[in-house]
Amino acid sequence: MQTSPGAVVQAQLDAYNARDIDAFMRYWADDCQYYAFPNTLLASGADAIRQRHIVRFTEPDLFGTLTNRIVLGSMVVDQETVSRTFPDGPGEVDVVAIYEVADGKIIKA
Repeated sequence: MQTSPGAVVQAQLDAYNARDIDAFMRYWADDCQYYAFPNTLLASGADAIRQRHIVRFTEPDLFGTLTNRIVLGSMVVDQETVSRTFPDGPGEVDVVAIYEVADGKIIKA
């Protein structure tokens, strides 16, 4: 398994784009925290993050395109364009995701 922060985040993005929930979850710590910036907790723990993404992975247009990445120590900041299937049809959103990685796992995003 990849352990450098940038490699961990890339591997989880690859699994996200493959819509492979088991591969995706390999990169999240059991006690990880998932926030909407800056501090709205959306999911606490791997099980809650899995449940959020199982639904998302059913979207036919789902795909994250990395446009920029900054790695500084244990922190990874990704700028992405994410294609999604919204209630009113397909669309794109620009996303900035901030990850904290420890021991080869995402502990906070």
